[in-house]
Amino acid sequence: MTGYISNDTRKVTTHRLIEMKQRGEKISMLTAYDYTMAKIVDGAGIDVILVGDSASNVMAGNVTTLPMTLDQMIYHGKSVVRAVNRAMVVVDMPFGTYQGNSKEGLASAIRIMKESHSDALKLEGGEEVIETVKRILTAGIPIMGHLGLMPQSINKYGTYAVRAKDDEEAKKLIRDAHLLEEAGCFAIVLEKIPAKLAARIASELTIPIIGIGAGGQVDGQVLVIQDMLGMSQGFSPRFLRRYADLHTIMTNAIGQYVTDVKTNDFPNEKEQY
Repeated sequence: MTGYISNDTRKVTTHRLIEMKQRGEKISMLTAYDYTMAKIVDGAGIDVILVGDSASNVMAGNVTTLPMTLDQMIYHGKSVVRAVNRAMVVVDMPFGTYQGNSKEGLASAIRIMKESHSDALKLEGGEEVIETVKRILTAGIPIMGHLGLMPQSINKYGTYAVRAKDDEEAKKLIRDAHLLEEAGCFAIVLEKIPAKLAARIASELTIPIIGIGAGGQVDGQVLVIQDMLGMSQGFSPRFLRRYADLHTIMTNAIGQYVTDVKTNDFPNEKEQY
């Protein structure tokens, strides 16, 4: 079965994402962290590839995203950019490279852009990081915001529960979203917040709103590739739809390989020189 593949092969840009929102076309976004996966994702017609600091969890086995370094994000970003023709490539700025110091934030942003050749950056936070956001934007670097559940602040929250369920936090989130748009961000990711709140923000803002656990009334959706392909086990939030069971497929294939090697079935006569 083939999926939805656009006939439009032009490179996806910030301008094109805003055009998509204006005409009501939903934006598709997935993570990728390496060349092979990014080649497949881009070829399947995805609009945006996020080189997420979630690589800390799914690639490096860490419990949180906090251990990711600037060098590691640049490495993953470079690997993905080399594979991509059409999709926009957005790289996460890792924890500790922009919070609380706008000069350091700008230096970090310039390094990622120069060394990875990515199209844009994503960073977490609203009012707390707005000075950094503005400083990075003055260098002509496009920024995607990230509000709601912000994994880099997980130690502050102490839980991965839904955010902005109470009025005060919801008001702050709405204010932060407007601040990010006014500063010049080209899009915002909303993670794990009530669907009604996400819908309100998407309707109030002119820039695209990408949801993950934020309902269907936003402008696009993002998932972690290992989760939606069923490679990861034991992670089953309500917002996750598994489109394949690669864990089973890969386990069976590797098991068959082990058996074939042990029984001297592989390689056979046709598979040797």
